[in-house]
This record gives sequence, C-alpha cells and structure tokens, in this order.
Amino acid sequence: MSRVIHFEIPAVKPERAVEFYKKAFGWKIEKWAGPMDYWNITTGGAKEPGIDGAIMSVDGAIKQVVNTIGVENLAAAAKKIIAAGGKRISPDQAVPGIGYFAYFADTEGNPFGLMQNDPNAK
Repeated sequence: MSRVIHFEIPAVKPERAVEFYKKAFGWKIEKWAGPMDYWNITTGGAKEPGIDGAIMSVDGAIKQVVNTIGVENLAAAAKKIIAAGGKRISPDQAVPGIGYFAYFADTEGNPFGLMQNDPNAK
C-alpha cells in the first residue's frame, strides 16, 4: 500500500512563507541545495507521527498544497492512475540522490505527486 510521505506548500514569496511557518508552528525550514527554489520543512522528530514537507516557488504548474505518495515503481503507478481515470500533469523528473518524481491529478482535478525512491537518481 502506498502512503503519503511528503507535502508541498506553494508560495509566491517563499521566504515570507518560510518565516510564517517557522513562527506559527516552530518548524525547522532550510533552503535545499538543489537546482530549484525549494525549502525543506521538518515538522517534528523522526519518531513522532507525521510527515515532513517543503515550500516551493509558485512559478510551476502546481498552485495549491500537494501531497506526495511514495511508490515502488513510478511507471507502474502512473499506468494505474491513468487507468483509474487520473491524468498526468508533469513528466517524470529525476531528483538527484533522492529518486524520480511526477505530478498527477485525480478524477476531481486534485493534484498529487508520486515519488519513487532511488538514491542513484541523477
């Protein structure tokens, strides 16, 4: 069974959103060293219930909060989503050192991400 493993919060001004979530909830937020404007969020300790997420620049295709679901095989999961009536929003993307990712939408138009873990992704 696949689970929600990550969330993303889009922001017009990511630095402003970072300060809000730090002050409002005490979250630890750090800018990702990768090639895009992306801020990783730690919402609590590793042994506490819950998931971590990120704040991302709103300049992409996604303009609302998105949950990411972990899958074993991105291609196989994509086929199931399409067969169930969903649609692809973005092509597969490599996240170096983390895995492969793509955005989809359900039958109601709600976006979500899929992440296939692969530390060898380039």
